[in-house]
Amino acid sequence: QVVLVESGGGLVEAGGSLRLSCAASTRTYAMGWFRQAPGKEREFVAAISRSGRDTNYADSMKGRFTISRDNAENTLYLQMNSLKPDDTAVYYCAATSKPLYNSGSVYTLTYYDYWGQGTQVTVSS
Repeated sequence: QVVLVESGGGLVEAGGSLRLSCAASTRTYAMGWFRQAPGKEREFVAAISRSGRDTNYADSMKGRFTISRDNAENTLYLQMNSLKPDDTAVYYCAATSKPLYNSGSVYTLTYYDYWGQGTQVTVSS
């Protein structure tokens, strides 16, 4: 069982930056970030392999968001720059128990076995 705890959310003005963190209770395989806005489905943001060598991003986040991890600290990060009001959502981190990084599957909710409680990000215009 892996416990994930997100932090770092908050209120920021459009154009600003935030850095989200996700502390894992143990070392994990691939991890990802998803987000869910009110009235919308949970959507993929970014994913990273266990080593950190492989990453994937949703098209709308490329160039603005950066996913990274510190395996020594069992922590996942999401650096978010140039934030827009449309980025307002609850952000969730997730981890999979599958040892192989599958770039074709990391976009899907079902690839992940463990989820955090989420952290709210609100971007004001």
